Amino acid sequence: MADHKEYWSTESDQGSIRISEDVVASIAALAASETGGVSGLYSTLTSDIVNFLSKKNQSKGVRIELGEGDTVKIEIGFLALFGHNICEVARQVQDNVKSAVESMTGLKVTEVNIHVGGVTFAPAPAAAEEEKAPAEPAEE
Repeated sequence: MADHKEYWSTESDQGSIRISEDVVASIAALAASETGGVSGLYSTLTSDIVNFLSKKNQSKGVRIELGEGDTVKIEIGFLALFGHNICEVARQVQDNVKSAVESMTGLKVTEVNIHVGGVTFAPAPAAAEEEKAPAEPAEE
């Protein structure tokens, strides 16, 4: 993947099709964040600086490399939810991202590399229910 490009494109007798890296990154980010055990996406300060300086508008925590032909390599960083098996969650993220990107774009995902940046804790069930419960009217 020596040649870096920002769009994947193809030509046909009907015209051209171009898919931006940002589109692929958005699909990957959504697929990852919808995976059970993922509390959010994670990016390092270094990748944030690189994306800012290169004026990339990719989803936080997702890096895309479009390769030769119709191939793509994806790197995703996420925060794991406490209590879940991190390796199982990471494998599920890989499967979900690969499936979503391939089915929505037609690109061939060659790699989905995972970086787990930390562990987060869910709010206590009692505290979460108190926030959702409507205030009862005061009795007279």
